[in-house]
Amino acid sequence: MAFIDDHRTEFGVEPICRELQVAPSTYYAAKVRPPSARSVADAELTEVIAVEHAANYGVYGARKMWKHLHRLGHPVGRCTVERLMRAADLHGVVRGRAKRTTIPGKDGTRAGDLVNRAFTATAPNQLWVADFTYVRTWAGFSYVAFVIDVFSRMIVGWKADTRMRADLVTDTLEMAVWARGRAGVSDLSGLIHHSDAGAQYVSLALTERLAAMGMRASIGTVADAYDNAMAESTIGLFKNELVRRRGPWRTLDDVEIATLEYVDWFNNRRLHTELGDIPPAEQEANYYRQNPTSTTLETREPSLH
Repeated sequence: MAFIDDHRTEFGVEPICRELQVAPSTYYAAKVRPPSARSVADAELTEVIAVEHAANYGVYGARKMWKHLHRLGHPVGRCTVERLMRAADLHGVVRGRAKRTTIPGKDGTRAGDLVNRAFTATAPNQLWVADFTYVRTWAGFSYVAFVIDVFSRMIVGWKADTRMRADLVTDTLEMAVWARGRAGVSDLSGLIHHSDAGAQYVSLALTERLAAMGMRASIGTVADAYDNAMAESTIGLFKNELVRRRGPWRTLDDVEIATLEYVDWFNNRRLHTELGDIPPAEQEANYYRQNPTSTTLETREPSLH
């Protein structure tokens, strides 16, 4: 059919059919035949997939899109999603290699490692991990810092700035504390704040602020990404799902607006495989639904084994 359609104006339908040994009536009948039920269903579902793929930053592959469609009320088979995404040339994001931005602190007074690469928690606000990364803009480099709750993978605090100074990470911590306070958690004493050994994270300003709030500082070893693997992973998602796909960026303001939108999607709509393909906000809502009287203050110690 496609070959005849492409060449009919040059050679005519009947001569082509004669060479292909196909009856012209077969061709004409196929042209007026209505599309099959499967074709119609495929077209409708492909449109849904294309819309949802774009709405989720174009990062979902077939498996995660299949999970997402089920949550939307489309009980379709995974193989069907794979076939339609392949036909529509829709793909998931491919993780890239992250670039280190932190400079090791050299004052020799940094806190010990209280986590020892065991990034697990049994409730929100037991263990936070922190890190920051760079974003190249037309006006120069910008830097974006994050604080992530290990239990839910939720980004509880973030800040974008043009300088890698201590206030980049202290302001991010303050935002995280404010966000939790707004959600009804005012006492975060005993919480472990874990980061790498960058100069910003061993600064006196951050150390004093953590102590004032009763938090415990935890610092991984120098130049070892595995000691802060969960934060590194979140940074990698941010770079691959937003920065590299939506750039180039003009100014810090553009980075801030885009990060604000991304964090809202990341926390409330993005499906996380480690959480059973639900968003961080749903993970925390499920916890509080199962523990209605809990404020997560009575069991502060994260599970380290």
